[in-house]
Amino acid sequence: MDYIDRITSLREDNDYKQKDIAEILGIKQSAYSKYEKRRTKIQVEDLIKLCKLYNVSADYILGFTDEQKPLSEK
Repeated sequence: MDYIDRITSLREDNDYKQKDIAEILGIKQSAYSKYEKRRTKIQVEDLIKLCKLYNVSADYILGFTDEQKPLSEK
């Protein structure tokens, strides 16, 4: 599972629409959609915001671990 699959799955599991996440990130829905459609690579700042929103580590989103909780909470 790559980071696109992870951010899509996290969004769906938390009952967010793309528009909701785009608003949280401060970007247009079309820009967020490009992340999920693999047309644009995610910006580091947006990755950080998603980690905070979903309370998961960047390692989880990036696929380095299957543990969802931030490493500091282990």
